[in-house]
Formats: sequence, C-alpha cells, structure tokens
Amino acid sequence: AIHPGYGFLSESADFAQRCEAEGITFIGPPASAIRDMGDKSASKRIMGAAGVPLVPGYHGVEQDIDFMKLEADKIGYPLIIKPTHGGGGKGMRIVNGPDDFADSFLAAQREAAASFGVNTILLEKYITQPRHIEVQIFGDKHGNVVHLYERDCSVQRRHQKIIEEAPAPNILPEFRLHLGKAAVSAAKAVGYHNAGTVEFIVDTASNQFYFMEMNTRLQVEHPVTEMIVGQDLVEWQIRVANEEPLPLNQSEVPLSGHAFEARIYAENVPKGFLPAAGVLHHYRPVPISSTVRVETGVEQGDTVSMHYDPMIAKLVVWGANRNSALVKMKDCLSKFQVAGLPTNINFLQKLTDHWAFENGQVETHFIDNFKKDLFDDPNNSVLATEAYDAAKLGATLVAACVCQKEVVASKGRVADPNGLDSLWYANPPYRVHHPAKHTMQLHWDNEYDSSGSRLLKIDLTFQSNGSYFLQVGDDESSGLEVKVLPLGDQNFRIEADGLISNVSVATYTKEQTKHIHIWHGKHHHHFRQLIGIKLSNDDSAAHKPSFETASHPQGTVVAPMSGLVVKVLENEGAKVVEGQPVLVLEAMKME
Repeated sequence: AIHPGYGFLSESADFAQRCEAEGITFIGPPASAIRDMGDKSASKRIMGAAGVPLVPGYHGVEQDIDFMKLEADKIGYPLIIKPTHGGGGKGMRIVNGPDDFADSFLAAQREAAASFGVNTILLEKYITQPRHIEVQIFGDKHGNVVHLYERDCSVQRRHQKIIEEAPAPNILPEFRLHLGKAAVSAAKAVGYHNAGTVEFIVDTASNQFYFMEMNTRLQVEHPVTEMIVGQDLVEWQIRVANEEPLPLNQSEVPLSGHAFEARIYAENVPKGFLPAAGVLHHYRPVPISSTVRVETGVEQGDTVSMHYDPMIAKLVVWGANRNSALVKMKDCLSKFQVAGLPTNINFLQKLTDHWAFENGQVETHFIDNFKKDLFDDPNNSVLATEAYDAAKLGATLVAACVCQKEVVASKGRVADPNGLDSLWYANPPYRVHHPAKHTMQLHWDNEYDSSGSRLLKIDLTFQSNGSYFLQVGDDESSGLEVKVLPLGDQNFRIEADGLISNVSVATYTKEQTKHIHIWHGKHHHHFRQLIGIKLSNDDSAAHKPSFETASHPQGTVVAPMSGLVVKVLENEGAKVVEGQPVLVLEAMKME
C-alpha cells in the first residue's frame, strides 16, 4: 500500500489509477473521484446535479478570453477568477470591473499553469462578506459516509489560510446539521471513499452556504479535527483502504472542546506577506503535549528555500472551550522561537489578541477590515513610542544576559558573585575603587518602519551584590537594576523591579554582525551588534537586506529574491511613480 501524504501525488488521479493497475492499494479516494473533484468546473456541474447549492458563475470548457469576458458581464462584478485545478489560493484574482478583467484573467492563467500544469479558468460571483467553512468527510468502500464536523478557515492572506479552528464559531446547531448533510451528499455524488474535505463559502449577509470545491485528500489542517473528535484520521484512512467499515457511524462521532491551528510561515509581513528564504539559525518550537501539537519538517540549521512553500510549522492546540483554546494558542505563540529569517509569529499574536477574533467575528476579509489594528503605522507616534520602549527594555535585558553569560563562560561554571574567585574571573573584573562598567551598542529595526535602524546605547554597571544597573541612552535619572540567573540552554531568570520572569536569548553571527534575539513575555526583539568595527550614522544600510542597499546605481530596481520575470509592465525610459508596478515576478509559485 502507498500513503501519498498531503499534496502532490495525493491528488493525482493518474497516480491512483496506476497504483490500482499495478495491484498496489492507494490509501485515498478512487481515481474517478479525484479526477471529477480535481476539476473545479466538472465538480460544480456534478454538485449542481446532486442539489448542492452553488455560487452563480461560469464553469464551462470554453476558455477564449473574449467569450469569458462576456460571461463575466452576465455574472456581474465584482467576480472572482479561479483556476479549475489545484488550490492554496494560487492563481485566484478578484476583479472589480471590466477594465481589469483581461490582465487578471491572463495572470491567473499564468500562475495556474506554473503551479498546476493546467491553465483553465472558471468564474464566480464574488461574495463580499464571506466565511470559508469546510467539512471533514470520510467514506468507506461499503457506501457509508460521515462528516466529522466543520473547520472555519476564514482568516486568510493571499487567499491562503493562516488560522483554522474547529468547530466554527458563532453558528447555530441547525446550520451545522445542514452543512454536514450537504457535505455528505457531495461525497456520495461521486462515490467517494476515504478522507476528503468539502469546502463551502458562506454569505454572512444571508447566512446561505454554497459549494466551493472538494479536496480529495487529507488536508494539512486535519489535526484540528482530530483534536475535537478524538480520532486518528490517518488510522481511519488505512482501515478504509483495507476495506474495513468506518469505525463510527454519524451518531457516534463525538464533538469535544475546541481547537486552533496557526500556520507559521517564513515571510515578511509588512511587505505584503512576501515569502522569505534563509537559514533557521535558531529554531525552538513549543513543547508538545496531549493538548499541543507541532507539525514541522525543519530543524535548527535548515534552510527555507525559495523553491518551495515557506511554511515552517503548524501549531495546533486544544481546549475545553474556545476561550481556553485561544488562551493556550496565545501562550504557545509567545514561546515559539524562530530566528534567522522573518516570520509571521508576531502577526499571529496580533491576530489572536484582536477583540473581533476573540469574539469569533471572522470572515475572509478579516485582515483587510482590521489592518489598522494589525499593522503598525510608523507615523503613529503613540505606537512608535510603545514599540521603542519595548525595544529598550528588550535591549536592557539582552545586555544583562549577554554579560552574565560571559561571566559564566569565563569561569567555566555557574558564577558565584559572593565568591572571591569571581573578583578575578569576572569579565570585565570588578575594580577596587569604583564599580566596573560596560557599554553595549545595539541596533534595532522596527519591521514596520523603513526609515532606518535605531541605535540603542546601554550602559551597564556591575553591582557588588551581583546584579547589574542598566541605563539606555543619556538619561541618567532613569535606570533598571537587574539580577540574572542562567538556567542553561540560553534561558535566563530575570529579576527586575521586583518582578521575576524567564527570558530566552539566541545569538548567531553573519559576516561582521552578531545577531541577538530575545523572547520576553509576549515580545520578541532582534538586535544587531557589530563585531570589531563601529557603525557610523551612514553605515546602517550595509546591514539591511541586499535589495535595500545603495550598492547599485541610483534608480536600479533589485528583486528581493530570485525568480522568473513573467511580464514587463513598463518600457525603458518610461517615467514611473512610487508604488507603480514595473514588472511581474514569480517566486515560490506566487506572483
């Protein structure tokens, strides 16, 4: 038998058919169902015949652009263009008017061809206030089909899910019942067996749901469902493939508690969630338990390549109810440590802290609707001051931890500030007539502020009681006394202002720069410290990504990563303004 995993071969009808021809059990649905449901146009025709509600649109085989434009006029704007094959939001385009149709249609075809090898397109009326709710279904080879409740996948960016939860919040039991029945009808219409997901779009204005597509495989987010039903869906897959009946009938499927999944990506959130590539210099996921799962395919030292999806991990948590599950998700996100390349962890924290998300008021435009809350405005002086104050505290704790670590390293054992030998082996040593002092200069970049880095100068004074007195900047009237206890493995216990907390510090060196990351409370800060040379005010640009440096002639446009130029939008010599697109670049299977 062969289990094909999440993607790639799991949705290949040809592969499933070849397995059958070779006498190998394919742990998945029949090839006919994969073929029927893998073509979104064909699947909608089948679902319509089965009485499953459909969004108004065009799902035919004719693909001539002029014909499609006429169909678009019939449907009405706004509408959405989708590839007939594949998923993950790739190739999808929202079109608000006829003037934008041609460019969007051609771009969708290009991206579909690059991602799925097929460039056929369908059109649908765009629902302006939608929720994305999908139902986990399971069928056996004896004609039995059940649903295992729904997942809400509404919170998305680039038409791709970043947070899923089960069950869906704020829906009535009758709605859940009708949704589950529609999903089961969809599966039976194509003779489905094994695991599958029926995706629906819900119009929040009318509370009507419509069939969107069916994924003929086990979804990436299936652990969310496993958490609330207490079942191992991979085990179910194997049993069904072995021609066993489903372990449970519909009335026996339990529903217990609430679960969330957060997808952790390597991406630059302030730059439009631009995928990032680089080395995971530090990678420490949260500890797993019966209520916390981490699914990942990387480890510390690995490289996130530009040639593949930038997902680093999936963080899944369970709680007795939605509120307790959300509290656990927030705690786990604050403790999930990644350093070496930008991630969306900080953004996920803002999402889960938002009042609307806490109340379950989710829909697919959630991020756009609340972008003022989710994206820091560098021109907002209050937010800028708050971010700077948090960074100053982080820099203060970094200085104390780094110096204490040097003390311990110089002695080869845990420092004893009361012992005489600490006078001789401390780094730097205590003085006879005045306290020893040390100055550390750290550069901090606010990811939402492109104006440049801030230099933080921390003056650290060694106290006779083994603590440190730290001041940031020239303000001698303010300071913080900090005691540091190393806990091992880059963890420290900090006592400051009468409060005790645990922090983690990670360091790595690239070229002539030491990178220092600290996690304290809900905060994660990244600082840079030059090694052996001093930065002048004009040198800070040399320590930003290469595409932001002045190493190229003025007016040169340099891509942030390698990729394929699929379309040039302006001619040489043309005058352009800031923000105007000049070309379309394809990287990580996205434009």
